[in-house]
Amino acid sequence: MLKKLLSLSLLFISCISFVQLPEKPINPKAKATIRTIIIDPGHGGKDIGARGLMSTESQVALEVGLKLGKAIQKEFPEIKLVFTRTTDVLPGNLSNKDQAIRLRATMANEARGDIFISIHCNATGARAGGWYAKRIIGHTAKIVYTGKGRKKKKKTIQLPVYENYYVENKTTGTETYVWAADRSQAKSSYITSEEASGEKVEDSLNILDLNSPEAKIRASLYTKFYFKNSYTFGKYVEEEFQKAGRVYRGGVKQRNDKGIWVLQATGMPSILVETGFITNKGEEEYLNSADGQNQIVENIMGALKKYKEEMESSRPGTANPPVNAGR
Repeated sequence: MLKKLLSLSLLFISCISFVQLPEKPINPKAKATIRTIIIDPGHGGKDIGARGLMSTESQVALEVGLKLGKAIQKEFPEIKLVFTRTTDVLPGNLSNKDQAIRLRATMANEARGDIFISIHCNATGARAGGWYAKRIIGHTAKIVYTGKGRKKKKKTIQLPVYENYYVENKTTGTETYVWAADRSQAKSSYITSEEASGEKVEDSLNILDLNSPEAKIRASLYTKFYFKNSYTFGKYVEEEFQKAGRVYRGGVKQRNDKGIWVLQATGMPSILVETGFITNKGEEEYLNSADGQNQIVENIMGALKKYKEEMESSRPGTANPPVNAGR
């Protein structure tokens, strides 16, 4: 029993270290400031993510991520930017996707980021653009015979007549995710999502056993320090997308089946932005266009400005957790 308690105590201490709790007490009179932003273009290299008709998620995420970095540098030159990748490779030029996931979180945590923004494209799981299917458009009569000899009988049956038709992949819109911090309580401020998406390995990989004591401790710490700010920032992003006329798919979400590991592993407010459905022909064209990418960046920047202003104007003693508990 004593050995078990000692093991749990060591586990708790290691989890606290993982999310970078303050080395010194946080000054309650100091304003929360945003000094470091982590930009994480999803996938990379051989991990292309979702595939469209003319592009890949890895490619689009990198282009949008780099443009977002330039916009932040122009608007807030005092903010330090850390990119998990700036070329079409996995972070650290790794070949193993699992290792690359861990490196993304390590880079963010070592940089002591104040915000983690992961950029992605969504997918339906069906063929990009559309696909051909069959449907019954009528029936035709056919005479068949059953039995043999004197028992032979004539019978008329109706055979279905099929036609091929094209099904357009119409799913479109943006989604913003935060980590599913507390799965045991009903939530009203966000939406849980079980929909199929283009995030196959990198963002749904269940590296951490969600029922383990370690996972529960981390989730508890995340809830205490980062969840509210993650949700707030994600909500502002979705509001900006709505203002721009993008299809609204229900607000800030959490993925119930496996969560999004990289959001949970980063010790800071973290969001994952699905910029649109690369499997929709029209939206893929938008995601690859200069105007589309610029508008996406403008929307995220609008949310960042609002979030930054709110965090930095918060009065001491409010319910807002610190923007970065690692400082």
